[in-house]
Amino acid sequence: QLQAFGGGLAQAGGSLRLSCTASGFTFDDYAIGWFRQRPGKEREFVAAVRWNGRSTYYADSVKGRFTISRDNTKNTVYLRMNTLKPEDTAVHYCAARIGTYSDYVHDYKYWGQGTLVTVSS
Repeated sequence: QLQAFGGGLAQAGGSLRLSCTASGFTFDDYAIGWFRQRPGKEREFVAAVRWNGRSTYYADSVKGRFTISRDNTKNTVYLRMNTLKPEDTAVHYCAARIGTYSDYVHDYKYWGQGTLVTVSS
C-alpha cells in the first residue's frame, strides 16, 4: 500500500514537497516513481528513484526543478517541487515496481491514491 500526501495550493514560482509512504511490502526492493495526471490528460511520468536512492530519473518537463529522494528507514519517498508552474497542476501519484525504475505507467505494481497539486499564476 502506498499513501501520497503533501499536495495543496502554491503560487507560480513556489515550492511544495510531496511524500509517499509505503507499507505491506519490502520497500527497499522497489523502485518508486511519481506520475501525474492533468485534467483530460493521460497519466504521465514525472520522476523515479531506484531502490537504493543512488539513481534518479526525471521527465524533461521537471528536470532541474524537481528532486526525488527516498529514506528507506522510513519507507518514504519525497518529491521536492521547486519553481512550480501552472502546468504542474495535476493529481500526483506515487507507484512502486520491483527492480529498476521505469517511465512506463504499466510497469508499476502498487499505486497510491494521489494528491492534488494546484499552481496558480
